[in-house]
Amino acid sequence: MKITECKLYIWLIVLIVVLSGTALFGELMEPDAALYAAIAKTIVLKNDWLNLYVHGLDWLDKPHLTFWLAAISFKLFGFSAFAYKLPSFLITLVGTGYLYLLANGIYGKKTALISVIIFLTSLHILISNFDVRAEGYLTAFATAAIYHYYRAQQASFRHIVLGSFFAACAVMIKGIFVLIPIAIAFIVYWLMTGKKAEFFKIKWWLAVLLVFVFIGPELFALYQQFDLHPEKVVFGEQGVSGIRFFFWDAQFGRFFNNGPIKGKGDVSFFLHTNIWAFLPWSILFFTAAFQLFKKRIRQEMPDEAILIWTSATVTFLLFSFSKFQLPHYIIIIFPQFAIITAVYLVRLQEKGLLIFLKIQNALLIIVFLLLATIAYFFEFSGKDLCILLLLSLALIAFGVFREKTVHTVVVRNSILATGLMCFLYLFFYPALLRYQSGMHAARWLNKNKPQANRVVFMDAHAFAFDFYSEGELSNAYDEATLRRLNDEKRVVVYASATELDRLKKAFRVSILQEFEYFRITKLKPKFINAKTRSAVLGKTYLLSIQ
Repeated sequence: MKITECKLYIWLIVLIVVLSGTALFGELMEPDAALYAAIAKTIVLKNDWLNLYVHGLDWLDKPHLTFWLAAISFKLFGFSAFAYKLPSFLITLVGTGYLYLLANGIYGKKTALISVIIFLTSLHILISNFDVRAEGYLTAFATAAIYHYYRAQQASFRHIVLGSFFAACAVMIKGIFVLIPIAIAFIVYWLMTGKKAEFFKIKWWLAVLLVFVFIGPELFALYQQFDLHPEKVVFGEQGVSGIRFFFWDAQFGRFFNNGPIKGKGDVSFFLHTNIWAFLPWSILFFTAAFQLFKKRIRQEMPDEAILIWTSATVTFLLFSFSKFQLPHYIIIIFPQFAIITAVYLVRLQEKGLLIFLKIQNALLIIVFLLLATIAYFFEFSGKDLCILLLLSLALIAFGVFREKTVHTVVVRNSILATGLMCFLYLFFYPALLRYQSGMHAARWLNKNKPQANRVVFMDAHAFAFDFYSEGELSNAYDEATLRRLNDEKRVVVYASATELDRLKKAFRVSILQEFEYFRITKLKPKFINAKTRSAVLGKTYLLSIQ
């Protein structure tokens, strides 16, 4: 590998990281990011690090670590979208470092650098940098655990401790189910390479024990909030065990669809999700994955490669057969996808490179036309600048990098990804956030009625209003509670149009301010088109009542 090529990849990574950092300065999006930030804010305001609350009610869904990390950041930097996103961004970078170490240890430096670029530029990672949920943490911790356990096969005891620590962190982000992508990689690797003696080594049983030791804070918090209080009503029932939910219902209950949170699974869901989520690398990845079915290709790889493709394959199949599916779940195995793709790309001969360069040309044109069309119909400010920027990037990609080489493919896709970042972070997401009414309602109150006593009435999607409001909120789920709160001290009510009609029947209502609302994480063509947008917009209101 030429030193100049190595430096090129390093500079590309630096550029991508810097541009990704601009997402830190964007606002939070409902529902998940705003919900998680509101929970972490409540932790700080109540100084209660054991109990999780949403709108004043006990909340049992995700483990605590996501909220603890955000709450620590709020303690250090105050309540802001930047403070909420910062821990996830930094830990994602740590996870990216572990991705490099893992790929470098198995395949070498060139493949490792390309793997990092592929991971950082995949579309769903770009989205997750802005719309921060739990998956960035989860992916980083799982990758770190796999790396340290990989090193623990030959190296010092500290890798067992570190691997178990990061595995426990992953569990405290998402639940016990996440141990499967970590454990299955080593189980299949040992079986396929005749290393059955590994199953009986004390260090691996110690690793399992350490995971359960490290998740002790999570178990203690769940026990304190739920198991000690069987009188609490959770999921419409009493006697709900937080420990049982953590070990079974939260993960296996969703997989088998027999828990309190249910879904409708589609075995092909993650297959077509990955087509767009792993852009601009998805075609290369599917080709690389198909090649793994050839015995000759697998035999040419180092034995440790089994760790990568078995972890990816088994996890992908588990997700696909699960009855509860969301697109962002797939991110946990993007590091493995990135390595599989990089390995295939490095091995490509000139004929194969020519084919993918032609595919890449078509992809660049399709993406450019799609984004330009969205910009045209959406009619957001800065439209002409955005189109000019995209055009410039496309021309650079087409005009400058023409050689039939690996780094041409890598650089072109990196340029495409940076164009997507500029479009999403600087133009598209800010334009969408104009219709996140809870955020704007909270800021209107902060400016015009900073001392107001705020009450959310019946609105389950007021998470942005909760987070962006100064101080705590009260919640009313019926008219009697709202009347009592208003009698104690006059309140300002945040409510949707449906609740407004209901309130008018029980109170004399004055509208202080109204806001346009749309659930911006579920876009529709009529919303994208400025001419038809008004037909799908809802309304939310700030009200005074008597």
